[in-house]
Amino acid sequence: MSEATQNPNSTPLSNEELAAEATPSFSLPLDLLGDAQAELANLKAQNADLADQFLRAQADVQNARRRADDEIAKARKFAVEGFADSLLPVLDSLEAGLAIPNVTIEQIREGSEATLRQLKSALERNKVLEIAPPAGTKFDPHHHQAISVVPAEQEANTVVSVLQKGYSIADRVLRPALVTVTAPK
Repeated sequence: MSEATQNPNSTPLSNEELAAEATPSFSLPLDLLGDAQAELANLKAQNADLADQFLRAQADVQNARRRADDEIAKARKFAVEGFADSLLPVLDSLEAGLAIPNVTIEQIREGSEATLRQLKSALERNKVLEIAPPAGTKFDPHHHQAISVVPAEQEANTVVSVLQKGYSIADRVLRPALVTVTAPK
């Protein structure tokens, strides 16, 4: 403490003087202050660079998301394009067959069979597969729909006959095959 605070006869110190005495006084060398200012400027520059990189990365993510959404929308819009393209020859065959005047029954049959082959080929190219279980096949409720149950010599719950073929696409049943199955004995 100073002599003024220790001497009871002296005049009391003001608040400013007390604060000045209580605060340690030290001065930074100018080169240390310059280094700190340079470091601060460097950190500000790095901060600005990182903020810019962040904004650019955010913009890239938004652009990628927008492009992906556009591609998904186009895929949905044109999903049946390949399928429709494979059915156009079938349509052409039907129109050509109907355009022929004075056609015979044999020509109609030949044209219908050729058109049916084209249609089956188009369906197979697009992974639409036929479900037509042969007689004696075990009944599968995932691919078959039993229309009736008949007594037969075969094992119970086996297919006796197919009333209507079923179809699947990519392992998903579009329509189950309508079948008659054997009754339990």
